[in-house]
Amino acid sequence: MKRAGPLYTLFAGLALAVIMLSLNATTGDRSASFAGAPAATTTPAPSASPTRTASSPSSSPSAKTSYAGRTDDDTAAVSVSVRGDKAVAYFCDGRSKESWLKGSVEDDGSMKLSGRHGAELEGKLADARIRGTVRIEDRPYGFTAKKAVKPSGLYRATAQVRGAKIDGGWIVLPDGRQVGIVRRDDEPSAAPRIDPETGAVTVDGEPLNARPVTP
Repeated sequence: MKRAGPLYTLFAGLALAVIMLSLNATTGDRSASFAGAPAATTTPAPSASPTRTASSPSSSPSAKTSYAGRTDDDTAAVSVSVRGDKAVAYFCDGRSKESWLKGSVEDDGSMKLSGRHGAELEGKLADARIRGTVRIEDRPYGFTAKKAVKPSGLYRATAQVRGAKIDGGWIVLPDGRQVGIVRRDDEPSAAPRIDPETGAVTVDGEPLNARPVTP
């Protein structure tokens, strides 16, 4: 009985050693499985393509810019509204002669616009102005149109008034002068003044609203 104590102690120590070895082996296997495996890497998600916004030239035309001025002989006015690579122009003498023209603008600023009855405009946009020539009824008119700051620019109003088709065009020059023609069933006459701040105008007693022209 006196020898049982040391034996129990020996057996207990052996059992404890076996348990410790088992735990170490298990821990070692787990550690090896992590240590031997390649480090986990996080693959960055593919970056999304940049969202195109309304201000991006590749997604939509740029903001509209207007130009207005007089012909070299000071007998008429010319206004050109440009947006992206498109342009609309209006030639008007304020009495009976007018023409609406439209076309494209090249990367170098050159433009060639066309209208009814063979009307043509050729010009070049540079240094915040357009220098060119308008040909109306086989007559050329040289012109220079400078960048127009609102309320200067090009306006138009169309409506039915007392059974007549109304089509009016206005050029508001940088100095505040206005040149325009209103056609009643295609008959031209001098246009009444518009309020360039609001576009309000009265034609034959009827209130209309002239709006800025956009290509």
